[in-house]
Amino acid sequence: MDMQARRELVRRLESRRDEVDDLMALLREHADPHAGSARDLEAVAYAIALASLGDNHLWQDMQLPSRGELSALISRWFPRLAQRNTNDMKWKKFLYKQLCEREQIHVCKSPSCGVCTDYAMCFGPEERSAG
Repeated sequence: MDMQARRELVRRLESRRDEVDDLMALLREHADPHAGSARDLEAVAYAIALASLGDNHLWQDMQLPSRGELSALISRWFPRLAQRNTNDMKWKKFLYKQLCEREQIHVCKSPSCGVCTDYAMCFGPEERSAG
């Protein structure tokens, strides 16, 4: 990560700390304590929560090679959460939707999607895709 990207991430973290905290709580709530150490679990949850502040798909913001890799990561560490994604919704959209449902908010603002080149894919019909 270059310095400009690092500065932008710090700026977002400072202004959106509550989102990171909420995402961490959601992930902890659905964690499998047998997936690994408590320290590793916290690190994975923090990486996902922090990457959720990015502008791209979550797997891209986590610098993973594919969405399938992210799905495998979530399935391992947060299997109950993965099982809830029955329509194969894009992960970042799904996580924020879960936060809205927890708070009983029916109109849910999506995270950092306005500049995404795949906006139409995420907000079209919920169909299975390889991406």
